[in-house]
Amino acid sequence: MRLIVQKYGGTSVGSPERIRNVARKILETQQQGCRVVAVISAMAGVTDNLIKLARETAPQPEERELDVLLATGEQAAIALIAMAINSLGGRAISLTGAEAGILTDRAHTRAKIANITPRQIHALLAEDYIVIVAGFQGQNAEGETTTLGRGGSDLTAIALAGALNADACQIFTDVDGVFTCDPRVVSDARKIDEVSYDELLEMAGSGSKVMQSRAVEFAKKFGVEFEVRSSLKNAPGTVAKEETANMEDVVIRGISVERNQAKVMVDDVRDEPGIAGRIFSTIARGNISVDMIVQSVSEHGTTDVSFTMHENDLPAAIELLAPLVKEVQAAGLITKAGVAKLSVVGIGMRSHSGVAARLFDCLGRGGINIQLISTSEIKIAVVIDGGDVDRAAQLTHQEFGLAKFVPASSL
Repeated sequence: MRLIVQKYGGTSVGSPERIRNVARKILETQQQGCRVVAVISAMAGVTDNLIKLARETAPQPEERELDVLLATGEQAAIALIAMAINSLGGRAISLTGAEAGILTDRAHTRAKIANITPRQIHALLAEDYIVIVAGFQGQNAEGETTTLGRGGSDLTAIALAGALNADACQIFTDVDGVFTCDPRVVSDARKIDEVSYDELLEMAGSGSKVMQSRAVEFAKKFGVEFEVRSSLKNAPGTVAKEETANMEDVVIRGISVERNQAKVMVDDVRDEPGIAGRIFSTIARGNISVDMIVQSVSEHGTTDVSFTMHENDLPAAIELLAPLVKEVQAAGLITKAGVAKLSVVGIGMRSHSGVAARLFDCLGRGGINIQLISTSEIKIAVVIDGGDVDRAAQLTHQEFGLAKFVPASSL
């Protein structure tokens, strides 16, 4: 009998009606002759409301207690799903992350899974139960509740699929799968049938919100194939898998957009060993995540170091870097908020030349100025003005022929 791990996101269980819909889908899967483990997120908006409540109660809540609080969102959702399945004549039981055997490290609010011992899940499946597991959470070696960070239910599902040696892992969400670009930005964006782990990782790290990056990393590391599909429609989604030879035939798999970015440049800093280390160590002390990093060619013993971050972090970065700029005798600190990052991703770049030239030429014809460029083996990312990013995505999507097919008879 096949074992299926399914994950349902917050919008999929956002109301009693949707909870009953998920319960029916889970039951239908079991009735097709499968054993089912379902990983459930908190109902849409619940986690944000709990965080708000915590901060209204205590401006700086302890992370340990925040984990105890946030874990209740998923626990409420799994109980409701189990109730709905049982009311439909099924046989379901809910488990917290700890009860499911998910052991994590000690990092509260951003824990990593250390090990999974799914003995209880196996025992319940053997008794023909549908097992409903709380996503986003686990337990550390001291028995304390921990949470896995935003999107952590994706990680729970993929890790459980690996630990249980499941036959399939399905990530149900409120979209039909992974698209060539956000359909809200590019109206004729096309659903992708297959995507490699590396491509999805680059897309997730470049602004695509379909999957948590850590979950994709885990799937790649342990070879867990999974499908992203809609919980509201009965249609195939996008399969994420190991790279195959025919994937290189597609030069560009997708385009990602990341808004609300800021650009920082340490101007005319001495080109000496250790300077870059001091700059980024200072940023790290403020727990600020840096994205693109570009250093200009050294001229007359000085260079410019530019990098991007979320614009919400810009005031803190300026405060941290201002004293350092004086210490290292740089010419100054130049900052700009309101920029955005556009990324094109595809493993086909490895075997097809001229992708960068086509991208830059396309943006140039559209009068869109490129402020920073960063590349990897399968990605080209550019920083542009935030007001230009939607048009840039549309032009790039058209340039690389990513639109969905429209039959001639409908034109």
